Amino acid sequence: MTSYRAFPGVPGSGVWPRLGMVAGETSGDLLAGLLLEGLRARWPTLSAHGIGGPRMLSHGFDAWWPSDRLAVRGYVEVLRHYRGIVAIREQLKSRLLQQPPDVFIGVDAPDFNLDLERSLKQAGIPTVHFVCPSVWAWRADRLSRIRASADQVLCLFPFEPALLQAHGVAATYVGHPLAGVIPMQPDKAAARRALGLSPHGPVVALLPGSRASEIRYLARRFLDAAALLRRERPALQFVLPAVPALLASITAIAQESGMHAHVKIVAGQSHQALAACDVTLIASGTATLEAALFKRPMVIAYNMHWLSWQIMRRQRLQPWVGLPNILCQQFVVPELLQGEATPPALARAVGLWLDDAGRTEALQQRFVQLHHDLRRDTARLASDAIAQVLQHA
Repeated sequence: MTSYRAFPGVPGSGVWPRLGMVAGETSGDLLAGLLLEGLRARWPTLSAHGIGGPRMLSHGFDAWWPSDRLAVRGYVEVLRHYRGIVAIREQLKSRLLQQPPDVFIGVDAPDFNLDLERSLKQAGIPTVHFVCPSVWAWRADRLSRIRASADQVLCLFPFEPALLQAHGVAATYVGHPLAGVIPMQPDKAAARRALGLSPHGPVVALLPGSRASEIRYLARRFLDAAALLRRERPALQFVLPAVPALLASITAIAQESGMHAHVKIVAGQSHQALAACDVTLIASGTATLEAALFKRPMVIAYNMHWLSWQIMRRQRLQPWVGLPNILCQQFVVPELLQGEATPPALARAVGLWLDDAGRTEALQQRFVQLHHDLRRDTARLASDAIAQVLQHA
């Protein structure tokens, strides 16, 4: 144990926290990068190491492994990579036990992080889990695992702490950091200029996901839907932001679909694409919340290996899978999942948004209220909660 723990965040003490961190995939890297930025404002000389991506690296993170090594979703898909992922976790656990951090922060990736956190907690290392696993949507059995693994859970949504606390899990609502980063009124014209899109005519953003498995199951469907839309509406513009590591794969799929010349494929820049668009066709996941914060109507879609779908469908606790619908507790945007996610159905659902300005305006007003609900001083609330964990270690 380091002596600083009794005095977390005391300016001039000369001793500052060493953080172990794990963030899986692009969304976790984004959240962890925002968290690191806030924590460094409180503890300027902190060090952080573990598994992370480019956003975390930009804030001085020491990545022992890249976060995309954990970017797998779906039971069958995880099985294909299981041995490699477990090997990384065991190596990381060993290294963290040999070089104990002052606190370990697992960012999302609950299947990877909760087991790791439990081992570290048993060894006396304080643990924080950032992003409450969606036990209110599916897999409520995780509650006992969370209790055994995390000294504190930092929650993105206001209803989560009471649920966790009822099961003996210390939890704090910190708001969603993206709500403080995404402007309340996005500048559509500036985003279109930045992406080289025309200021005239509607724009559809295609976001088929950030995992290789999502691109495999969704990219061609999205591009085929775009082709149908373009046939009916020649003035439509399409933009597809791609994770840089998957840019070549997406480009190849676009060429195969015949849409390569009609879709602007860009590396990264998902926020610019959401700011620029009039509607988005989007994979279920964190990006749907980002789209809501940009006040954009959307069609949520998902498709995966049929066996993974059967398993996940049986464990669902709510009728919705998209975060905007879950937070609003109703189908404010359509969800087309698995067999329903056909190109004609996707194109039809996108077209309905383009044709109904009144429906779009009502949705945007709903999203403005959601944005206000999620906007908090996340950096301060999170660092306060982490400081309490350190103080009681």
